[in-house]
Amino acid sequence: MNWAMSSPLWLATPNTRNSLANTPTWSSPKLARTSLQKKELPPQIRLAQEEEIQQLIARFQSQAPQASAVAELEVLVRTAVFKSANELVGWLLQQAVDRFDKAYLPKPGEIRKGRDTLKVQGIFGSFSLSRDYYYHPAKGPGHYPADDALGLEVSYTPALTKLLCLEGADEQTYLKAERHLIQTGGISVSARQVYLGCVFTQHRVDEKGRPVRDWESTTYFSSLNSIDHFGASLRQEALRRGMGSAAKVGLLIDGAHGLENMGKLNFKDGIPIVDFYHAMEHAGTLLVALLGKDHPEHKRRLRRWAKRLLKDKVQSLIEETRREGAGKSQASAVEEALHYFVSNVSRMQYGTFRAAGYFIGSGVVEAGCKTVIGSRCKQSGMFWSKPGAENILAFRCIHSSRRLEKFWKHRLNTKAANNH
Repeated sequence: MNWAMSSPLWLATPNTRNSLANTPTWSSPKLARTSLQKKELPPQIRLAQEEEIQQLIARFQSQAPQASAVAELEVLVRTAVFKSANELVGWLLQQAVDRFDKAYLPKPGEIRKGRDTLKVQGIFGSFSLSRDYYYHPAKGPGHYPADDALGLEVSYTPALTKLLCLEGADEQTYLKAERHLIQTGGISVSARQVYLGCVFTQHRVDEKGRPVRDWESTTYFSSLNSIDHFGASLRQEALRRGMGSAAKVGLLIDGAHGLENMGKLNFKDGIPIVDFYHAMEHAGTLLVALLGKDHPEHKRRLRRWAKRLLKDKVQSLIEETRREGAGKSQASAVEEALHYFVSNVSRMQYGTFRAAGYFIGSGVVEAGCKTVIGSRCKQSGMFWSKPGAENILAFRCIHSSRRLEKFWKHRLNTKAANNH
């Protein structure tokens, strides 16, 4: 049996167009050093906020009081305040950079090349900073002393860096962290999603009827592109591995709508199965919506869900939960949590799947997310450009798939062919 497995992993990045991490675009205006004097706060920063606030006041007072208008007012005021606050922070930091660069004493052998401009992302928005660049001819890449003085992490202010790290650690996915930041703080960031898929074969079950993966049969594929591109590429890998001659093809997914459609499009004859452990995570979320947080019956009820799911009782569980939540204040939240199960009934017949000797857990790809991607690309202080992450992840997938020798042979043959 040939198995194709897929599961998404989230990297957070500040808001950029096409990068995994906010890799700055550099310009090099050749600015001569000038004598720096303490400057007053530009009056336009104060006036801009005052004018915008006055407009918001007039607009709000012209309407009849209603909840939607109040909600809109608060968001608009926050936007107006953030705009001028961002200009103020940018102005203050540029003054600080100018003072620091003027006083900086280069290390022996260091040469000042000039000033580069960096687009900095902060809590209130983005702004540009121009600062001096120093390098040592015998020591390779140089540095921007002011960046270290300000505590910038690549192009992020210290406050934003701490906030992003906190959100990334607390939220289950980076997409949730992105949404939480924009809703609660008006901070615009974007999550870059990395897909990891693996293909392996299975020819037997153990003495208890549990499926056994063939030894060293697992190969990996990763992509930072769209789900459509990922699905087509995963299909190509499965075909390379012999999917065309496999008696059966299984597709283990996490139940997300995008992966479901990917499976239908690229593995139409495959047997789609929602990973049991993802199903149990959603069952836990559903019970919190139904019973409330830290309910004494939560663990017992969750165990009951596990036993019932393993007996093909997902439809019965849906109906029972709906009846229990009907007419209660949490009914809408319960129905929202139930949607995951309603959408995946046919892919949650775990009793039937186990009896047939099929895998119901995606542990192999979850482990791959940690070892192939997480251990290399999600360590503390790491920031990646999209090309950089794509290249290193492609190489790690090749290495984890035991295909390094074939890769180098192909690369050398390709280079040799350039001379013919």
